[in-house]
Amino acid sequence: MEIINRRQRMFSISRKLRREEKTVGFVPTMGALHGGHLSLVREARAANDIVVVSIFVNPKQFNDGKDLDAYPRDLTADAEMLAEYEVDYIFAPDASEIYPSGFSTFVDVGVMTEDFEGSSRPGHFRGVGTVVTILLNTVRPDRAYFGQKDAQQAAAIRRLVTDLGFETEVVVLPTVREESGLAMSSRNTRLTAEEREKAVVIIDALRDAKREFKRGERNAADLTTIVARRIGQEPSAVLDYAAVVDRETMQKIDRIEDSEALIVVAARFGDVRLIDNVVLNRKQ
Repeated sequence: MEIINRRQRMFSISRKLRREEKTVGFVPTMGALHGGHLSLVREARAANDIVVVSIFVNPKQFNDGKDLDAYPRDLTADAEMLAEYEVDYIFAPDASEIYPSGFSTFVDVGVMTEDFEGSSRPGHFRGVGTVVTILLNTVRPDRAYFGQKDAQQAAAIRRLVTDLGFETEVVVLPTVREESGLAMSSRNTRLTAEEREKAVVIIDALRDAKREFKRGERNAADLTTIVARRIGQEPSAVLDYAAVVDRETMQKIDRIEDSEALIVVAARFGDVRLIDNVVLNRKQ
């Protein structure tokens, strides 16, 4: 396994792999790896000749400097984990490699990023779209792997890849959860033991709504009310949003028909803001 810090080196390896007709699976991360990331790495390892994992805490997607400073960083620990999964390359550039002096070009995916995480974290998706574009251009993977927990991000990246003509296939894998049901996230490490226990109310609320959907409820407002009411019963939780949306467009819908839909949620526990979702009408 080689750790690469320079974009030029990553460019050279990418060109070599294409000449050798090797398939490349790419897992972009910000480090602080957990089981959710590793599930993506496992899938990439099983489906490709070469696996590249990027570790880059992207400053352009943080609208809060304190949040950026607090983000955990431990490249040595992350590299040890990835070595066990036979990752071929770790791309871990400095910010100056990704955003050199004079950098002024950004990627805006448009209306699908305006609500939910977009409105709660201004500029977030502009930063995500920009860094993903740079990483895909640098690594040139056949497949790139993302988790369903970040549903709006996954939808935006699918749109970006289609609109900008990347040959990369975007693979979105199911959310990996702790034994309690809490979605795995690097942010979970910032929860107190009590907050971590209370935060399970998010998935409990989503499962309540999904059960009602399976019983025949198709009205989005009623499903949203179920989620909001359950989370509202937990005094330590502050609900940011709960909504039913089309999975591909991330636009709110009034009634669930035949297409895949999501119930998306964000809630705060102390200083930590968590997101989660469940898929309705999942297609095979």
